[in-house]
Amino acid sequence: MEKIVSLVEHLINVCGLTGGAVPVVRHILLVLIAVFLAAAAGFLCKKIIVPLILKATRRTKATWDGVIFNEKVLTSACHIVPAIVVWMLLPWVFYQFPIVQMIIGRITAIYITVMTVITIVTFIDSFKLFEGEKRTATQQYLYTFCGLLKIVIIFIAVIVVVSIVINKNPMVLIAGLGATSAIMMLVFQDTITGLVAGVRLTSNDMMRKGDWITVPKAGIDGIVEEMTLTTVKVRNFDNTIMTISPKTLVNDSFQNWKGMEESAGRKVEKRIYYDFRSIVVADDEMRDALAKKGFITDKDIEPKAVNITLLRRHVEEWLSKDDAVNPNMTILVKQAEATQNGLAVEFVFFLKEKGGIPFAHEVSRIMEYIIAITPEFGLRIYQQQNN
Repeated sequence: MEKIVSLVEHLINVCGLTGGAVPVVRHILLVLIAVFLAAAAGFLCKKIIVPLILKATRRTKATWDGVIFNEKVLTSACHIVPAIVVWMLLPWVFYQFPIVQMIIGRITAIYITVMTVITIVTFIDSFKLFEGEKRTATQQYLYTFCGLLKIVIIFIAVIVVVSIVINKNPMVLIAGLGATSAIMMLVFQDTITGLVAGVRLTSNDMMRKGDWITVPKAGIDGIVEEMTLTTVKVRNFDNTIMTISPKTLVNDSFQNWKGMEESAGRKVEKRIYYDFRSIVVADDEMRDALAKKGFITDKDIEPKAVNITLLRRHVEEWLSKDDAVNPNMTILVKQAEATQNGLAVEFVFFLKEKGGIPFAHEVSRIMEYIIAITPEFGLRIYQQQNN
């Protein structure tokens, strides 16, 4: 830079400038040179270095380098280079104007700080590209840690910017924050509790991206699309988007269907109420009729067999042979507690289909069959009659 300053002085002397115009012309030329060098450095990084790095990452077999050193991160880093060049040239350009040098130096330092933080945040956000439709527990924990790290970096950057503006050591400001920590905790109480709840939610693997959750109090029933330290975004099955705070999920209760989706079947638990007056001991005629239609076998024909008992045995046998039902999981037809609506019979089984329209159709088909064969056993389903 000394050679550039000497060259500028030589040009001024060659042009024959004298008097008060010399400092003005000198600084204008030095400013133009500094701007040109800064712009050239930025152009070199953006148009030459970035494409070379992107080309090199595409040639490697590894995927991590292409994700971490993606175009957004490199482009954001390129915005810092011209400011660094300006910062280095300031003492030479404004050596006769210390006040101007100080003001522009502080503005440049603030710009470098802000752009550095933006670059770091962009770099941290690039880790999202590693995940698929569903996050693993490790990915979710890392994502939560990255969110907390971004908050810490932004907090430190704010302190650095304030220290640059007031020309104080950042450590002095950090030390002074200890006295106001109580007030800060009171003001940001909701944010802090939300952060703690988010960490608990992810570190305990209570929920991941892609999980199907149900929160009855909030009217949420859908798939988790995004999880951060302060919000959880869910797309309901009616395609509405709802957000809820991790604090609400941790303090209250929610249902995560992940275990069901990973299991071999989804539980179905239905009840039908039978009229007490239709429950009788099956006579010979009823037993013969049921045997002819294949509802019961000889082993079921026993003295004093009750028609509702025969129905329960038949339904259990039929469910165990149905293709939609998982025979390796619980299949149970049992008597539940009686009410004024009649004797309750509970049907418990697990379907191989775990959700959506196929699941609803299979449940409906099975229950419709049970309702249809009820009269064959001499039973009546309770139905309230209005006078």
